[in-house]
Amino acid sequence: MTTPSPTGGSVFLVEDEAMIRMMVVDMLEELGFSVAAETGEINEALQLAEATDFDIAILDVNVNGKVISPVADLLKARNRPFIFATGYGTQGVPEDYRDRPALQKPFQIESLKQLLDATLRRPA
Repeated sequence: MTTPSPTGGSVFLVEDEAMIRMMVVDMLEELGFSVAAETGEINEALQLAEATDFDIAILDVNVNGKVISPVADLLKARNRPFIFATGYGTQGVPEDYRDRPALQKPFQIESLKQLLDATLRRPA
């Protein structure tokens, strides 16, 4: 018996709060996405961002007190679409990336779906 492949694509998730990360993984799976990789550490995120194949990334803006900019820079260089998740509003998003889509934490599954769909439809 084979498992059907997800309809939404694959996601790279960076979130330092384990409970929030598990909740987002559950939401993604419910929406038909698979999680290609997940982490709560900047250094591991940099390694995964370079080595993992995925369709879109969700990046927590502040990971253990460190700004996510180096990971965003790497994803931008790889021409990979990504969205931010932040509890700080748009002012919390790194200045160079304020034109990128952002989810305000806490967010609902409907908001996540809308932003993922919209981001995947536009060029990275």
